[in-house]
Amino acid sequence: MAKMQANQMRAGMVIEFEGQRYTILKQNIMIPGKGAAVIQVEMRNIKTGAKKDQRWRTADTVERLSTEDKDFTYSYADGDMLVLMDPETYEQTQVPKDILGDRLPFLQENMTVNVRLIEGEPVSMDIPETVVLEVIEADPVVKGQTASSSYKPAVLSNGVKTMVPPFITAGEKIVVKTEDASYYERAKG
Repeated sequence: MAKMQANQMRAGMVIEFEGQRYTILKQNIMIPGKGAAVIQVEMRNIKTGAKKDQRWRTADTVERLSTEDKDFTYSYADGDMLVLMDPETYEQTQVPKDILGDRLPFLQENMTVNVRLIEGEPVSMDIPETVVLEVIEADPVVKGQTASSSYKPAVLSNGVKTMVPPFITAGEKIVVKTEDASYYERAKG
């Protein structure tokens, strides 16, 4: 463990606070009218998954845990667990499904995922920023609707609903951002 100043916290870092481990999700420096700047941090409890907002003064120190990032290949889901394989040793590791939160539906077989470990324990997992999915349902374009007007609802092959441009039809493959399920572009090829 290493001490660092609160203003050095960045998304993805893991800290220990009040005896619990948290992953930093977001941090903002807020400068009030009077007095010292404050660091507003949104973080997630690694054990419980609960989100917490916490404020520190810039001079405060926090305990940063040293983490190791390692790539794994996603194999399959087993109940509440995801089974990952180490591509070098072929050893299997299990992580809880809720480690991915809202991004879970975008996990695909044989996808390379990056797992952050603390003392060998998986604490967070990243998947690629975009995935290719098929549109299985898309609302028809209403006559007289201009091409530049709003996106229309669609359902992806992983069951997630998203909004797509009017020219996208069912059966097409599109690139989707895993962070918020938003349409990125038509898949090439």
